[in-house]
Amino acid sequence: MDCRLGCGACCIAPSITSPIPGMPNGKPAGVRCAQLNDDNLCKIFGQPERPDVCAEFTANIDVCGTTNEQALWLITDLESSTC
Repeated sequence: MDCRLGCGACCIAPSITSPIPGMPNGKPAGVRCAQLNDDNLCKIFGQPERPDVCAEFTANIDVCGTTNEQALWLITDLESSTC
């Protein structure tokens, strides 16, 4: 499965504990990443400063569902079950 351009759920729903440019302490769950632009695209995609956890994310129907809204719900649910 390919990522849906403009979805951004993986940049909003999960917490990220590693530093991100503009967010030196990472980000809490449910907070937009500082590197997510107005079109929900990563401004540092493919750049070395992009956190490894982001670069290693693979779109999957179980995580992303079939819509952007479903992806946000699924990732939020996964995040809450791992806290």
